[in-house]
Amino acid sequence: MLLDILWIVFLLVLGVQLFYILIIFGRISFFYRNKISSSQNNYEGVTVIVAAHNEKENLRKLIPILCGQDYPNFDVMIINDRSNDGTRALLEEMMSHYPKLRTVTVKYTPNHVTSKKYALTLGIKVAKNDVLLLTDADCLPQSDKWIRLMTAPIRQENKIFALGFSQYSKGKGILNKWIQFETLWTGLQYISFALWKSPFMGVGRNLSYRKSFFMEQKAFKGLWHIECGDDDLFVNQYATGSNTAVVVDPESITISTPKTSWGAYFRQKKRHFHAGKYYKSADKQKIGLYSFSHLLFWTIGFSLLVILGIEQIWEQFAIILGIIIVRSILLTSVFTSARKKLEGKSSMFWTSFFDLMYIAYFWIVGAFGYQSKKVRWK
Repeated sequence: MLLDILWIVFLLVLGVQLFYILIIFGRISFFYRNKISSSQNNYEGVTVIVAAHNEKENLRKLIPILCGQDYPNFDVMIINDRSNDGTRALLEEMMSHYPKLRTVTVKYTPNHVTSKKYALTLGIKVAKNDVLLLTDADCLPQSDKWIRLMTAPIRQENKIFALGFSQYSKGKGILNKWIQFETLWTGLQYISFALWKSPFMGVGRNLSYRKSFFMEQKAFKGLWHIECGDDDLFVNQYATGSNTAVVVDPESITISTPKTSWGAYFRQKKRHFHAGKYYKSADKQKIGLYSFSHLLFWTIGFSLLVILGIEQIWEQFAIILGIIIVRSILLTSVFTSARKKLEGKSSMFWTSFFDLMYIAYFWIVGAFGYQSKKVRWK
């Protein structure tokens, strides 16, 4: 009786897993084709927005790359948010070398608002252009076509939001490999759902939207009290299937500096999971359904292997093992193809190992982040 119940539940969650892997996530991997035209004739002005708190050395590397973009009509706005590391002097010096560079200084943050949202709002208010392209100080665009590609859906297709992908730089060790996997997995999720006309988040490291829309919504109204979420919660609140597009092109991505210790990484992810508690209920359900079926698939799958092995029912044992192997192959194929389209890279041999690791990560780190009462930006 127990064996029959386990089989039924296992097959049900297998169906859910295959639906997500092949139909939802498989869309970007197997069916999506880049529709951004290389022959653009609408060069509406763009303002690149970067909020920076004590990011002097990162800005020294970033600003020349931003100002060297291959786009005829843009400027760069650096928001100096209460920095005390010499950022202001650096910006004043660099403005004499880069005419496109502008800056605004935030001297304090009011008690009733959160720091990064306040800094972004001040910068966006004085932005010269209506099309905004946001990134972080430690993010480097991977080509001089970044502005052109990331803003194309807004300029060419009258979209409000354009969601881009941002990966972390490659390094040594299992932590870095895990960060590569988890970041790609997150990108695969929000880009896939956006392709299905159901966007639920974006990342501020590579995100474009219109200033006029931002001001119409009264900036971060309803989100001021939440320390995180200037990117994913803003998108979650206002992005729809008709006003949002994704940009899938290795030349459109940014690369960030990853955390180098597990403690720093978990603090960062705690903040990200904390934002998830404020997502719309429907969005939490569609993410949760995959994660719950994922947990049940592996838990029941291993349970069946143990029971069938003890009972020496080798034919059913082989079937379960075969199902697990086939699912792992399909998932690896989806990740490999998605990585090729997003990053221009394709090796994903560690997918199955990290797929198992993701269960503990999601349910343990996610629970801490979801239940935490306070997180901080900087």
